[in-house]
Amino acid sequence: MPLRICTHPWEFAVSPFRIAGPLYYVGNKFVSSHLIDAGETLILIDTGFPQTTYLLLDSIRRLGFDPAKVGHIFHCHGHYDHFGGTRAIVELTGATTYLGADDVEILESRPELSGAPQCGMEFYEVFEVNVPLRGGEVITVGNTAIECVSIPGHTAGSIAYFFSIEERGRSHTVGIHGGTGLNTLTGEYLAAHNLPETRRADYLASLQKLRQRSPDITLGAHPFTNDTFGKRDAMTDQKNPFIDPHAWPALIKRLEKSFNTQLSPM
Repeated sequence: MPLRICTHPWEFAVSPFRIAGPLYYVGNKFVSSHLIDAGETLILIDTGFPQTTYLLLDSIRRLGFDPAKVGHIFHCHGHYDHFGGTRAIVELTGATTYLGADDVEILESRPELSGAPQCGMEFYEVFEVNVPLRGGEVITVGNTAIECVSIPGHTAGSIAYFFSIEERGRSHTVGIHGGTGLNTLTGEYLAAHNLPETRRADYLASLQKLRQRSPDITLGAHPFTNDTFGKRDAMTDQKNPFIDPHAWPALIKRLEKSFNTQLSPM
């Protein structure tokens, strides 16, 4: 049965809002999309489901931006709920696309790994990846430099992004873990898709790599990852809960605990 967001996307609409500085939330209730005003162009991180593309474009417009100015689309990883709307937006804007190099094969030859079947859907919205990311790149777009870190596990090409923004005259580092889910690491999933058991070790190694980072704004590829809406609701003129240097280490610790409790050794 298809996920309800694919059949009733309007039920997952969320009013867009500013997180801090030039950084905005333009996603829905289930999956995050983030917009960065980079000055001369707009940067989009993830495009959601194909069925929610109209919500994403409407959110960008409601913030006062022209969706046609989206010049760059970065993806956390190669799954239907994160890159499903990309083809339509590229056709509208001509944006440059970025995806982990090891997830490009999902688009080219392994649609069964796109996550669409698990959503009860088929994936047709294939697009060209202009810049395959291998990790270690620092890509400057307008006034924003985005560091790309390879974090294989959830998918082989999952990427974490780090960049700086200014809020009220102060600089803040933003981080997003691009692949927290354990659903693709179960024994059943790995066996069904002929994937190596080393994916689990990759996931833990990626967490170890990310533990060395210290962003003071933590984003979530899904809103439940970082309590996006709870933080939104707690925002005041004097307090921004998104600015929290303790959130990143807490996330990494929580992910390690979830891995150890939910996945038994193979």
